[in-house]
Amino acid sequence: MERVSVVGCSGSGKSTVARRLSDVLGVPYIELDALHWGPGWSEASAEELSERVRRATAADAWIVDGNYQSKIGTLAWDRANTVVWVNPSRWRGMWRCLRRTVRRAATRQELWNGNRESWSGLHFWRGEDSILWWAWTSYPRVQERYESAMRDPRNRHLAFHRLRTSKEVEDFLATLVRDRRPER
Repeated sequence: MERVSVVGCSGSGKSTVARRLSDVLGVPYIELDALHWGPGWSEASAEELSERVRRATAADAWIVDGNYQSKIGTLAWDRANTVVWVNPSRWRGMWRCLRRTVRRAATRQELWNGNRESWSGLHFWRGEDSILWWAWTSYPRVQERYESAMRDPRNRHLAFHRLRTSKEVEDFLATLVRDRRPER
């Protein structure tokens, strides 16, 4: 497990899991959101993002956090040897997304390239401008995408780990820690 793609819907906990995996494995953490979002929430083009991802994943070991298949296709997965799908229930993901957005808006936490979440991200009726709307409406597509990917013979080079609960996440990470301890 040297080149890992951590995926999941908004609010799933993928960034937290990816950072923890990076710490456990001692490999660089690559956040696709940081490569995608420019100042003023400007989006990288598919070509720009693909080039940034190519450069970031040129190393022998890394953890990539994020989806972005609509822009980069299978670029990260072509180099990966492992996919960790953080897949909590829809309601748990929504709760996490709500909690995270409130915290970020209240603290004015800088995310990527000077961007900050605003309170408007909580307004479900604002459609695609709302992170909550995005999390709710994209959930079924994300489920289908990764269920299909796990069955796809083109992905047989990948070891898939689908983590549905906090306990499964903790058990997965604990196993990695235990397996990395030097023998006495």
